[in-house]
Amino acid sequence: MRHRTAWQALGQNPLKVLGSSWPWRSFAYLLSGVVFGAVTSTVLVVALVAGLVSLVVLVGAVILLGVALSGVVVTRFERWRLRLVDLDPVPDPHRSAERAGLVGWLRTRLREPATWRELGFTAVSVTALWWMDLLVLGFALVVPVLVMMSPLDDPGAWPLVFVGLCLLSAAPYTITAWAGARAAVTRLMLAPRDSELGRRLTDVRASRARLVDAFDAERRRIERDLHDGAQQRLVSLNVMLGLARLDAEPDSALAGQLDKAQEQVALAVDELRELSRGVHPKALTDHGLAAAVENLAARSVLPVTVDISLPRRMPVSAETTAYFVIAEALANAIKHSEAMRVEVHARLHTDVLTLSVGDNGIGGATPEGGTGLTGLADRVAAADGRFRISSPQGGPTLLHVELPCR
Repeated sequence: MRHRTAWQALGQNPLKVLGSSWPWRSFAYLLSGVVFGAVTSTVLVVALVAGLVSLVVLVGAVILLGVALSGVVVTRFERWRLRLVDLDPVPDPHRSAERAGLVGWLRTRLREPATWRELGFTAVSVTALWWMDLLVLGFALVVPVLVMMSPLDDPGAWPLVFVGLCLLSAAPYTITAWAGARAAVTRLMLAPRDSELGRRLTDVRASRARLVDAFDAERRRIERDLHDGAQQRLVSLNVMLGLARLDAEPDSALAGQLDKAQEQVALAVDELRELSRGVHPKALTDHGLAAAVENLAARSVLPVTVDISLPRRMPVSAETTAYFVIAEALANAIKHSEAMRVEVHARLHTDVLTLSVGDNGIGGATPEGGTGLTGLADRVAAADGRFRISSPQGGPTLLHVELPCR
């Protein structure tokens, strides 16, 4: 088992701890904390004094503002340094600043609670944490050396050499333990709060939902334009060719050419209808999911059993997602599964649409297999749903989707 933190490493066999890299990583973490803490303390104290002294002019206010925002820089380095003893990164709680120049960046940072929490961590680090790092390193390494050197001044104190060796042998555990504790405190203070994570997650979900809705609206517009524009023109052309055919001499070359032209126009109309169904089927817009899936089943080369019983129309995003999941699943069954039949089942449980598509094919469907499953999973995730698939080698394949309908 690979340990992710120094604390976890201490729970293994003591000899394994000595043979691992964790004591050395912990030593580097504490030593860098001492150096960085000393430099940060010096810089902040000088800046604070300079800002207070020059407060009567604008320069002092700017310096004090820089001190207030110093936590953003300090904690960014702390997050990077924390990877020495904690392999799981600490997320940055800050939102991306608007593209409004320096003033916009400052306004955004000063409004965020994380900025002031990071300033508090910087104050704790400057006044306490790096001092404790120094004390731990001194107790673990310097004190044992001093004890072992005691017989140089007092030959009768030679037993202290063994005491110093014992203390020095415990140094890796002392250093690793404090490094783990310090890392835990740092993570606790710097990790985003639930409210901040929730806000960011809400923003991401809202943005994703807007993109999905815009995409579906565009699909419906294209389908409407195809149906009301190009398709109607081709139908009118077919009618005009039929009228011209009536005026032509029977069995003439012109009549044969008009017949061929009518056949080509009819084929073009059929292909355009299929294309418009693939973009956004009219049956889905007018009659709902059950009717649209029945149309899919009627055109499928495989026998498809449709069992969809819904008490009401679903939200547009849920209906569209469910339809294209079923359409892609049927296409996969025809192309890859060697199935003899497909079953489609859908029910509404409270405000969750539960959908399943199963076939009796050879199975082995995986997202890595290039059968469009990754795209389906992404589309379901964009609708805030759940996507699962069971497809062992030899079959059968069952695709299960849950979509919220709020």
